[in-house]
Amino acid sequence: MWTNQLTEKLGIKHPIIQAPMAGGITTTELVAAVSNEGALGMIGAGYMTPSAVSMQIKAVKEKTRNPFGVNLFVPVPYAASKGEVEDAYKVLKPYREKLGLGEEEIETPEYERDVQTFQEFIEVIVKEEVAICSFTFGLPDQKMIERLKEAGVVLIGTATTVEEAMAVEKSGMDMVVVQGSEAGGHRGHFLRKNEESMIGLMSLIPQTVDHVDIPVIAAGGIADGRGAKAVHVLGGAAIQIGTAFLTCRESGAHPAQKEAILLTNEEQMVMTRAFSGKWARGIQNQFIHEMSDFQVDVPVFPIQNALTKDIRRAASQQMNTKYMSLWSGQSPRMAKEQTVRELIHSITRFDYFTCTHKR
Repeated sequence: MWTNQLTEKLGIKHPIIQAPMAGGITTTELVAAVSNEGALGMIGAGYMTPSAVSMQIKAVKEKTRNPFGVNLFVPVPYAASKGEVEDAYKVLKPYREKLGLGEEEIETPEYERDVQTFQEFIEVIVKEEVAICSFTFGLPDQKMIERLKEAGVVLIGTATTVEEAMAVEKSGMDMVVVQGSEAGGHRGHFLRKNEESMIGLMSLIPQTVDHVDIPVIAAGGIADGRGAKAVHVLGGAAIQIGTAFLTCRESGAHPAQKEAILLTNEEQMVMTRAFSGKWARGIQNQFIHEMSDFQVDVPVFPIQNALTKDIRRAASQQMNTKYMSLWSGQSPRMAKEQTVRELIHSITRFDYFTCTHKR
């Protein structure tokens, strides 16, 4: 492949970053395997507790001596009235009944508590001497950025527009991930609404490269050497891959989600707020279809996410993909059941001159 300022700063051999997918996908085995192959493994700390992240950092260090990172969700102010939460619960009640769930009282998140937890995450990063930290859904305040920089942590922001990428650079981040509309899972927009931030990756890369001086990492729909070459030609410094790593054997994704991705196609991918209250891309299923008329009015993230947590967990336990959040990018046909080594080798052995794989 290629080396540059980014690979040197991150201490990696290949300009490949494993997307920090939250929800248990980024197992210790996945993160360590990616880093051991010369790419950058990332722990998706979203939905984890600070103590759990601390334990996983220690576990990854036991399996690799190479650099790896941690991704954090930046808390953004949110609120929902009691009435909004009750209305949302009523809409979700039939799904709870179908899955055999009772009418338990659900504890909804609070912004102030999330901010405190985020501060604890920052201290974990510093204490455990994590080399790299990335952020999604926004930017930390300047005190936190300075705290991490003083500790020598390389910082990576996430953007969905050129404007957001410029804000990432201005904040003091060392690099920026530009997330094209093709990307699976939650959108990382933070300056404008979702519909104004759905820019295709091939348009987003060169425009961002022309307006920022920090390295640009491309994410969204990339799964092989052809995508890597396109990113390189457009000026990107590295690629970030999600779905193709999700279906790897070392991934902690639910077997039913892996199978669903391997058996679907790009036409089944839709955007939805139904599961979490934040726009995300995944495979169309019964829950998304039936909730389409309500999704605009559901409580914002992470409140709706908390309300559907039991539904998603029960559906997973029952192997019922009708009600699971099957996040995936727009290139499911390119995902394979393979090891991390096989995936990375298939990308790094790609001949950028003949567009064929080297033997």
